[in-house]
Amino acid sequence: MKARATMVALVPCLLLAAVGCSSGSPAPAAGRSPDPKGSAAAPAPGASGAPAVSAAPKAKDATLEASALRQGDLPGYQISAQGKNPNAPDGQPQADRKACQPLADIMGDKPDPAAHETVNRGIGSQKEAGLAVSASVSSYDESDAKRVLSRLREAVAACGVGFTATVQKQTGSYRDVKATPYKADGDESVSWTTTAAAAGVSAQVHLVVVREGDRVVRLMALNVASADKKVLVPQEVSDKQLEKVRKAG
Repeated sequence: MKARATMVALVPCLLLAAVGCSSGSPAPAAGRSPDPKGSAAAPAPGASGAPAVSAAPKAKDATLEASALRQGDLPGYQISAQGKNPNAPDGQPQADRKACQPLADIMGDKPDPAAHETVNRGIGSQKEAGLAVSASVSSYDESDAKRVLSRLREAVAACGVGFTATVQKQTGSYRDVKATPYKADGDESVSWTTTAAAAGVSAQVHLVVVREGDRVVRLMALNVASADKKVLVPQEVSDKQLEKVRKAG
C-alpha cells in the first residue's frame, strides 16, 4: 500500500482512479456518491465495479468545463470526473534538478503553477485491459501557455538520464526520459516517455502536452494491469479532447 500510495503521488492517472481502469487501480474513499459526469454503466473488463467517488468541482470558466471529456464522448472508454484518490498527496512535485522541474510540474495537481484553472478526467479503456489515461485541460494567459511548452521541450532534451521528484516527503524517480513522435492537432505539442519508479513499483508512462491558444491539454497513459508494458496515449483520445477544446472556444 505504501508503494502504491507513492506511485499515485507521482502518476496523475492513478490519482483519478478512472472508472474504466482495472481492479488494480487505487480504491476510492468509501461511502461517496458517483460522479454525475462520470459513468454508471458497466465497468471495463477486469474491473470489479464502478467505484463510488465524489464529483469533481465544476470549473468557474464555463468554456473550460465544456472542453472536458464526458461519458459517451469516446466509445469503448469509461470517462470519470471523480476526484483524486484520498491516499494521494496534494501539490506540485519538486525535482532534484532545476532543469527537470517542468517535468515534475506536469505530474502535479496542475500542469504548471501558472495555470489559472484545471479540469481533470480519468479515462479507462474497455478495449485494452488496464489501459488508463489521465486527461486535463488548463487555462492560461497565452504567453504563459507558450512558455509551458517551451520549458517542457527544453526539459525533455536536458533530462534524458532522469531525475527524482518529491511531494509531501514521498519521492520517486523518472528515468529514460525520451522524446516520442506523436501526432497532435494543436498549435504546438511535446511528447515523451519515461519510467516512473517508487518504493519498488515502476510503470512505463507516455505523456503528451498540447497547446491550443491559451489552453494546455495534458494527457498521460499507463497500463495499471501491466505497469511495465509500453503504452501510448490512444490517438482517438487526444483527437477527441482537442476537438472539444476547439469547439468550446
